[in-house]
Amino acid sequence: MYTSILLATVGLILRLATDVAALSPQLFSCQVQKPTGVSPLEGCPSGTIFVSQNQADPFARFHSIQDAIRALPGSGSFVILVGAGEYHETINVTRRGPLTLVGQIAAEASLPSTRTANISESNLVQIWDNKFVVPGMDDADSAVLSVAPSRDAALIGAGPTGAPLQPLSGNADFKAYNIDFQNRAANFSISQALVTDISYANASFYGCSFASYQDTWYTGRNASTYVVDSVIFGQTDYLFGFGTAWFEDVVLANRACGGGIVAWKGTNQTAAPGNRYGAYVSNSRIARSPDANATVVTAGRCFLGRPWNDLATTVFLRTNMDDSIRPEGWTPFNSDRPTIINTTFYAEYKSSGAGGDTTHRIPLEHLLSDEEARKFTVPLVFGERKPSWIDFSYIHRDTPATV
Repeated sequence: MYTSILLATVGLILRLATDVAALSPQLFSCQVQKPTGVSPLEGCPSGTIFVSQNQADPFARFHSIQDAIRALPGSGSFVILVGAGEYHETINVTRRGPLTLVGQIAAEASLPSTRTANISESNLVQIWDNKFVVPGMDDADSAVLSVAPSRDAALIGAGPTGAPLQPLSGNADFKAYNIDFQNRAANFSISQALVTDISYANASFYGCSFASYQDTWYTGRNASTYVVDSVIFGQTDYLFGFGTAWFEDVVLANRACGGGIVAWKGTNQTAAPGNRYGAYVSNSRIARSPDANATVVTAGRCFLGRPWNDLATTVFLRTNMDDSIRPEGWTPFNSDRPTIINTTFYAEYKSSGAGGDTTHRIPLEHLLSDEEARKFTVPLVFGERKPSWIDFSYIHRDTPATV
C-alpha cells in the first residue's frame, strides 16, 4: 500500500508542482548534485553537514537526518544537506539554535534571474512516516516533522482550547528547502495523520510539499510559520492550528472533502500580546487533487473552513479556487457547535475561479476592500517589519500557482 501511495504522491508532485518549484540563490550551489568524486558540500556554507542514505558515501557524516540533528549542540546555526532519496523516519527538532534542512536538487537545475522565472522540478528528497492517530493517542505523535521545544509543547490536545499552554520557547529559525514531507499511512478513510507539528517556534518552508489526508499541516501555540511555493495535499481540516501561519504562492490540493480546508483555533492574546493568530493564504490556488476520491469529491463539495473555536481567523487573499469549493464557503464546526459566532473572522479578497464567486458566501464573512486588505501583510501579521527567520531572497513567481 505504501508503494502505491508513494507513486501516486510523486506523480501528483510532478503534475501540481510544474509551475511551483523554485530555488534559493543563497543555497543553489550547495543543493545541486555534484559529479562523482566531487564533494557534495562544494558551494555549501561552512560547517554544512551532509546526510546520505548511501552507506558507502565517503562524504556523508550521517545516514539518518534525525541522527544528524540529534548530534548538534543546542545553540549555534547549522545547515544539513540531505542527499537524494527516501528517508523513512520521524524528524524532531527541539534545539533552539537556527537549523536549515536543504534537499539536493538535480545537477541540471538552473537558477532564475528574476522573481517571475518559473522552474519545473520535482524534489529529490522525501521524508516520510506512516503513523496515524488511534484512540488515546495525541495527534502530535503522528507527525512526520515536529519542531517544538518538548513533547509537552508539541501536544495538540482536544476540544476548542487544546493542550495546556507551556512556558517554553523553541527554535527561532527553522528552514527547509526542496523537500517532500509525506505521511503515507493516510487515505480518505483513516483518522488524523499529521505531516507537520510546529509549536513554540518559527519555521519557514520553500519549494516543499506536504502530503496527507486529515490534519496535514499544524501550526501550534505561540508558533509562526511561513510556507511559499509549495503543495499541500489533504482532505479534512488539513490546515489547522493555534498559531500564525502564512501560505504564499501554494497549491492546496483537495484529495476529498471533510470538515473544511482550514480549521483554526483562536486566542484572546493574553499569552502572546500582538500576535495575530490565524491562517492567511495569499496569491495561491485551491484545486481538486488529481488523486481525489471520485465518490467523495464532487463539484461544490468542499468548504473553505470551519471554526475550531469561536476566535478563529482565516483570510484568503487573491486566491484562485476551482469548482471543488462550495458556494457558501464556510460551515460550523459540527452539531455540538452548530453556528459560527461573530467573534470568528473569515475573510476573502479578490478570490477568482469557479469556486471564487463570493455572491453566495455566508453573511458573516468579510469581503475585504482594497484598504482593508492592506492590513493583511507578512510584516503586519507577524508583527515584524521584515521577519529575520523568513528567506525573502527565495525566487518564486508573483502570480498565483496553477495546475
